[in-house]
Amino acid sequence: MPKKRSYRLLCPIARALDKVGDRWTLLILRDLHAGPARYMELQTGLTGLASNLLASRLNQLQEDGLVRQTDGPHGTQLYALTPEGEATAPLLFELGNYGSRFAPPEDLRRPGNLRTIVVNLKESLRRSVDANSNARAELVVDEEFFAVRVDEGRVTVRYGADPEAPVSLSMGYEALIDTVDGRMPSDEFASEHLEATRGTAEDVGSFLGLLAGAFAGAR
Repeated sequence: MPKKRSYRLLCPIARALDKVGDRWTLLILRDLHAGPARYMELQTGLTGLASNLLASRLNQLQEDGLVRQTDGPHGTQLYALTPEGEATAPLLFELGNYGSRFAPPEDLRRPGNLRTIVVNLKESLRRSVDANSNARAELVVDEEFFAVRVDEGRVTVRYGADPEAPVSLSMGYEALIDTVDGRMPSDEFASEHLEATRGTAEDVGSFLGLLAGAFAGAR
C-alpha cells in the first residue's frame, strides 16, 4: 500500500481529514452505515469506483480502525463499521445538510443501490425522536427494502427487508431526496409519493409523524 499522506497539523479538522479525507472514503463509510456489506455489494453501489481503489480504501479504513472484516453467512466475508466508524454518522449528516444547499448536477449518475440513504435517515430520526419513542417499519424505496426501528428513542436503520414490521411504506427515491433537501413539502410527499402497503391507519399515521419530524429536522 502506498504511504498515506498526512497534513501533519495539530488542527483537529486536518487530523480528521487524515482519516477520512481521501476521495470515496466518506462514501464508503456512508454505505456501511446501512449495515455490513460484501465487497461486491459495495462496488455495485459505488458507481464509478474502480475495484483496485475500493480495495485500497477499505484496507486503509481497516488500518485506521474505522472498518473491520467479519464473517457472514455461508462463509462470506463482510465489511462492517467499528464503533469509530459508527461515530462518523453526525459528520456525514452535516455534510448532507450542507450539500442540500446546492442543486443536483444535470448529468446525474444513479447509485448502484440505495444504501446511500440510510445514514441521513438514521441520523435525522435520532435527532427528532424523544426517549420514549417506539416504532418499527419497513420502507420500500424504488423496490429496495430498509428496516427501521426506534426502541425507547434508539434508532437503527438497516438495508434489507423486515416482513415482521407492522408498517410498510413504499416511496420513490427521487421524491424522498427532494423532500429531505427541502424542494418538496413533506405533506406533498406523503400524499402524492408515498403508499402504505401494510399497517393499521393508527400505526401508519404514527410512523408518518416520526418521518415528518425527521424531514423537518434534516434542514
